[in-house]
Amino acid sequence: MPSNPGYRYRVIVDPPMTGQTVLQFLACRFDHSTGTEWQARLALGEILLNGVVASGDEPLLAGQEVVWNRPPWNEPDAPCHFDLIYEDDDLIVVAKPSGLPTLPGGGFYIQTLAHLVQAQFPGAHPAHRLGRGTSGLVLFARHSEAARSIGLDWPNSTKCYRALASGVASDGQYDIRVPIGPQVHSRLGTVHAAHPGGKPSRSVATVSERRSDSTLFDIELHTGRPHQIRIHLAAIGHPLCGDPLYGPGGLPLTVDPGLPGDGGYWLHAHRLALRHPRTGERVVFRASPPEILQTTDERSQNQSQQ
Repeated sequence: MPSNPGYRYRVIVDPPMTGQTVLQFLACRFDHSTGTEWQARLALGEILLNGVVASGDEPLLAGQEVVWNRPPWNEPDAPCHFDLIYEDDDLIVVAKPSGLPTLPGGGFYIQTLAHLVQAQFPGAHPAHRLGRGTSGLVLFARHSEAARSIGLDWPNSTKCYRALASGVASDGQYDIRVPIGPQVHSRLGTVHAAHPGGKPSRSVATVSERRSDSTLFDIELHTGRPHQIRIHLAAIGHPLCGDPLYGPGGLPLTVDPGLPGDGGYWLHAHRLALRHPRTGERVVFRASPPEILQTTDERSQNQSQQ
């Protein structure tokens, strides 16, 4: 497990937090740790209040700055590589492997796609993200004007995925419009899932190949809700094979549900089409799915070309 250089978490106190002590604020704001754990960090001098080492007893005022200088920690293992698909002065398109987070979070800081790409292309910033367990195409903007243009046109872009789902689909195509919102998760409190009062969401899933006990789907996203494909395929009775989080109905599993970043499923972003931010022309990028997500014809074609 590689160690990172540590990280500086900076938070400005909001008016509702006025009057809380530093310790109370930390235990509420960063509830992944107990009050006892925060007290130990305070004793080590890791917490600053307006630039001064805090004891934890200080009452807070709105606008004050609380900083946690988190010391270096060992990050979980991840596949730290990517394939460069396309590069110009405005865009970078890469294919990330399953298991590599796009952005920091969940114990990952330097072992992320963003960190790896920025080490090679300073200033590049991801225009979107893929879940840790999802592989495939990720678009980076190389400057702020490109990022602004991509953001404005993003709803008009075409995003296609390949997924391996459990069960044999009866229909050839499914237009899925299940709303997505917060649902109870026994370990996290809430998690995104199918919810009748959630945000409108749409995926169109087309059968690419039926297997003995599973189905390959090509999915085009028309909205971009968190975990949308995993939720939508589960909602129609075809959860992703090996998904540790979502079950039938698009709801979190009731017995020992996994976390959103847990892997074990097969989902790949294989096609992305958008308007180029400088030329305005439609550009299309592709990344071949891993072998398990290829149809029989695709595997035969690839083998004949080798």
